[in-house]
Amino acid sequence: MLLQVHNIFQQDSLMVSSSGHTVSALIKQGRFEELLDKLIHWSIDFGGKLILAILIFVVGKWLIKRIKNAINRIMIKRRLDRTLQGFLKNLTDIFLYTVLIIFIINLIGTKTVSIAAIIAAAGLAIGLAVKDNLANFAGGVMLLFNRPFNAGDLIEAQNLKGTVQTIGILYTQLVTFDSRRVYIPNGPLSTGNIINYSSEPARRLEFVIGVDYGTDVNEVKEILSEIMHSHPKILKDPAPAVIFREMKDSSIEFALRFFTKNEDYANVSFDMNELVYNKFNEKGISIPFPQLTLHLAGDSSDRNIFK
Repeated sequence: MLLQVHNIFQQDSLMVSSSGHTVSALIKQGRFEELLDKLIHWSIDFGGKLILAILIFVVGKWLIKRIKNAINRIMIKRRLDRTLQGFLKNLTDIFLYTVLIIFIINLIGTKTVSIAAIIAAAGLAIGLAVKDNLANFAGGVMLLFNRPFNAGDLIEAQNLKGTVQTIGILYTQLVTFDSRRVYIPNGPLSTGNIINYSSEPARRLEFVIGVDYGTDVNEVKEILSEIMHSHPKILKDPAPAVIFREMKDSSIEFALRFFTKNEDYANVSFDMNELVYNKFNEKGISIPFPQLTLHLAGDSSDRNIFK
């Protein structure tokens, strides 16, 4: 009887020992059927947890989609800026999926305390690895608070020029004039120089045009003034101006200064080049261009070396 009780306690201690020791003991004792039975039970238990985790993930993903749609409707109803909407959507995605993953891990048996301990242990390595991304995240927050530009604005920054598409968590997207999508890190962008061409409703253009010496100054000013005042997309207020700018080595220069709406800037710039050139040709006004005149000294024998 005592021997039987001892055997029972011995078997119980074997069952509550770690899985590695249990398997080793069973293999040593040649109890392969019992080992197979334990593996089947473990597989069923693991499979059940895996299926449960997949189901929770699918349901959680559906719920996250519903929550995101609700938040999106609220942002549209409150007429939040497109730039801010994109940033908040990215933050919502990260937060909701992080909560879902922690919930799944905790539900299938791993305690949240253990997760926190692992994260704390790896905190230094992670911090060093993502320090640039943290700077970009902070830069994105500063851009949203300071608002140097909005989605749809034409800006120039980091030696790049383009239209702002979105301000993400880490990067700001621009589309250049030649349809290239550029991703600028928010960190350097928030601390560098930014030129916003869309912040004001109108922009000033200045054209510098040279004509030959001896040309009638008043005639040139009258022609240029007429061109500017007759163009429908050049603003009358502030009034356009023609200025006798400078006397150069081979020409006298005039400056045309006028304002136009932001959306008309490029078209007006191209129009003025064509209009001024055609009008000067019509009036017989010459536009000088660089020339090189070579004077040769000496007799004909010296000039033969150039043949």
